[in-house]
Amino acid sequence: MNKPDKQQVFSISSEDQFAEVSLQVFNYQASNNPVYRQFISGLGIDVDTVKTVEQIPFLPIEFFKSHTILSTDDPVEVTFTSSGTTGMITSSHRVTDKTWYEDSFRKAFDIFYGDIRNYTVLALLPSYLERDGSSLIYMVDDLIKQSNNPDSGFFLYNHDELYHQLKKQQEAGKPTLLIGVTFGLLDFIDNYQLDFPELIVMETGGMKGRRKEMIREELHEILCKGFGIKHIHSEYGMTELLSQAYSKGDGIFECPPWMQIIIRDTNDPLSTLQTGKTGGISVIDLANINSCSFIATQDLGKLYLDKTFEVLGRFDQSDIRGCNLLIA
Repeated sequence: MNKPDKQQVFSISSEDQFAEVSLQVFNYQASNNPVYRQFISGLGIDVDTVKTVEQIPFLPIEFFKSHTILSTDDPVEVTFTSSGTTGMITSSHRVTDKTWYEDSFRKAFDIFYGDIRNYTVLALLPSYLERDGSSLIYMVDDLIKQSNNPDSGFFLYNHDELYHQLKKQQEAGKPTLLIGVTFGLLDFIDNYQLDFPELIVMETGGMKGRRKEMIREELHEILCKGFGIKHIHSEYGMTELLSQAYSKGDGIFECPPWMQIIIRDTNDPLSTLQTGKTGGISVIDLANINSCSFIATQDLGKLYLDKTFEVLGRFDQSDIRGCNLLIA
């Protein structure tokens, strides 16, 4: 089975197209990814019997902690690693072609927010900046560069500087995107209050043990009050994926056309659940062409009829994800 190219993946515009390319990717990865192939075999599944997207088996995300997940012999260009507390085994996503990631997040941003050059991009991601291998930092750094705006940039703990930059943006009436890790945004509004209704605040999740966890409604209410805005945007992504879903408010996420969510039965991971039912979130990410596109996460959620979804927490007794976790 030939590997679908970028044109096929990133031009998907219908459910039929998505299903067709997904099955092509499945057959390619089942043949060329040794770990995925062994996993499928262990389930007793004959690859030739998989004829629909619903029949595709999803690789548990934990495999990225213990195995090399690759569907190609091409050299690895970059390895993204997950964050974690001391002693925690972290995930490694080996990427053999960075342009798949770059095309994915650039195209997705354009779909949901328009031309990046229209924005000043400010990033408050201290914990991620302080370690190597963050796929989030890679993405945001690229978006900052793509904005081609001298006012775009990262902020570590220099909250005073960030506050004055935000005030400058507001006075100039310039479209501004503030991307922040949850605890960083909370730390900022502990000391600075804004009334900037045009500001887009996008939280990427993660308390990382810095603050107490809280339900999404409480968190977003605090952030909205602190920044003087009506809605908090969110990004749903992770080390093991090269695509992201976005929420423009109320914790309801939407995927780009080459990414879909399927909800699986927590008691029978090979069975899918109807819309509106709570279960495990499985992700089809066709940008993961060179690793594995079919990932069973440890997140719990609901899928709705319009293909939007909600993240409701995590499985019990699983590692708390340091990256992009929205507890609700």
